[in-house]
Amino acid sequence: MPAGWLAQVPHGARVAVTGLVLVRQRPGTAKGVIFLTLEDETGVVNVIVWRAMYETFRRAVIAGRMLRVTGKLQREGGVTHVIADVIEDLSAMLDDLLDPAFRHDICRAGDQP
Repeated sequence: MPAGWLAQVPHGARVAVTGLVLVRQRPGTAKGVIFLTLEDETGVVNVIVWRAMYETFRRAVIAGRMLRVTGKLQREGGVTHVIADVIEDLSAMLDDLLDPAFRHDICRAGDQP
């Protein structure tokens, strides 16, 4: 789901978002919680990764350049987050952009139905 559509999704809905990793934060006061910021063509998504999810998906959280996160949408105090249940590293797809046969001029996520 594009980041720009999350405002229309109800609190508590299960969503999947994909984007480039802009920020990884692990504040010392957060008791093992990791905060990720992903970006797609339509905006940014804040992701919360609880300690247990971090242990399960550690490699993707640490090294992923592009992630797909599936989880529960949470709205609190005017801020929208996705609470991660599944984290997939899609970074290998970025390497396709370097392939001379890749047609970047005909492929945009915003054009998809």
